[in-house]
Amino acid sequence: MVVMSSPDAASPAPKRLTKTVRSRADREIGQIVEGCTILEKRVIIPPNPRERRMGVYDYLVEVPPQVVKPQGTKKRPPAPAPAQPSFTRATPEEMRGGLIRRLPSR
Repeated sequence: MVVMSSPDAASPAPKRLTKTVRSRADREIGQIVEGCTILEKRVIIPPNPRERRMGVYDYLVEVPPQVVKPQGTKKRPPAPAPAQPSFTRATPEEMRGGLIRRLPSR
């Protein structure tokens, strides 16, 4: 589950994009999960070692800024290829032999 959010404008910290990542991996603040740095950690389901059950955690992570590619002029679609004439199978006369030899069936 991924939720994109942005901190409040009233916060003194610089604006940065964040998202929430749900994971079964137990990570600490400052580590990297899915290529993003963990800012906050919440335990959704605590781990139970007796039952060998892993916990479930929600991480608030900082999303690295994405490079926005400038949109250039739109390219025209290529011109359609000229229609090719339909081809038919050559007749024996057109194949320079005029004679078709058939092998007897076995």
